[in-house]
Amino acid sequence: MATTQVAQQIALFEKCRNFTKAREVQAAGLYPYFTPITESEDTVVKIGGKSKVMMGSNNYLGLTHHPKVLEAARNALERYGSGCTGSRFLNGTLDLHETLEARLAQFMGKEACLVLSTGYQANLGLVSGLVGRGEIVYLDKLDHASIVDGAKLSFGDVVRFNHGDLAGLERIIARDDRPKGAMIIVDGIYSMEGDIADLPRLAPLAHRHGAALAVDDAHSVGVLGPTGAGTAEHFGVVDDVDIIVGTFSKSLASIGGFVAGQEYVIHYLKHHARPLIFSAALPPSNTAGVLAALEILQSEPERRAALWANTRLMADGLRSLGYDLGRSETPIIPVLVGTMESTFLFWRKMFDAGVFTNPVVPPAVPASQCRLRTSLMATHTKEQIDFALDAFAAIGRQLGVIS
Repeated sequence: MATTQVAQQIALFEKCRNFTKAREVQAAGLYPYFTPITESEDTVVKIGGKSKVMMGSNNYLGLTHHPKVLEAARNALERYGSGCTGSRFLNGTLDLHETLEARLAQFMGKEACLVLSTGYQANLGLVSGLVGRGEIVYLDKLDHASIVDGAKLSFGDVVRFNHGDLAGLERIIARDDRPKGAMIIVDGIYSMEGDIADLPRLAPLAHRHGAALAVDDAHSVGVLGPTGAGTAEHFGVVDDVDIIVGTFSKSLASIGGFVAGQEYVIHYLKHHARPLIFSAALPPSNTAGVLAALEILQSEPERRAALWANTRLMADGLRSLGYDLGRSETPIIPVLVGTMESTFLFWRKMFDAGVFTNPVVPPAVPASQCRLRTSLMATHTKEQIDFALDAFAAIGRQLGVIS
């Protein structure tokens, strides 16, 4: 019997055969996902032989092409090989991993740090590793999917509160006065909104109720704080935040993630976080690249200043055109469009005009609040930002999004 005939008889695959939405969008020429980049030059990428100004990358400090990062990665590749071929728990720990952990702990103002293979795994390992049966984890409804999935994998109770509604969170906690282990975990910068968690109010709330406070600083490291150490440093509450999670796939120009906190908490996670124990370790070239990027982040504060100057230029330009940017106050600048169909059409026209953006549609956002997500880099030039703004002006008026 042919393979397709067998597949048609498997009930599990019925939903796969009935999933047609993506193919419909592809047929309309508006499909925006899995677009292969053939070449990258920092703020410019090549797709299908044509150059696009990259306005959709999380490469906030523009370090993916920095000579010191590339040199460090090449040297590690020669010294350690292409991979660790095992988990951190067994044969996969390198001296590079431990060096990076020590430097990150110092940078984040914490006793210890644990490096994992992705930022997704860092949140997955933290929440599922710490929150156990009879315990509880409170999630902001706009928390990243990795946090939500970590909560699903834990054996604890999961409660979600409305985005930023700390009064509502306190009422929820107060209603359940049973003594139990509890964690509150939020994003430092919310990746689809661009707003910042209110840690000055959240930290005392957590401590009043004996809950651990964890912050996912994926989009905050290198962006917020006097030295770029993230949201807690930005607000001056490093000692009041119990656990800081981060990723290397944004400002630190690689892939991987970390959890930083008290030494005994990190020691516990080293022996209980399944995503760490059962995944291959972060490759040496990536680890060395992150070490180099961290050094540049600390030694070149002018990059962060350039990032914020570019952010203001782009945000002010979009607002002057009449766009709704929601609650954004960071280099993540969402441009609200409306329906999914109009957002895909807007994305396509921007793409054809030479500007790469990211369309954000349900379930990431409500159906009526679809948007193009832009994010700024320290290495964008004024000319590139003006080019993007000109495209937003012409296409927005053409589609009736602005007048």
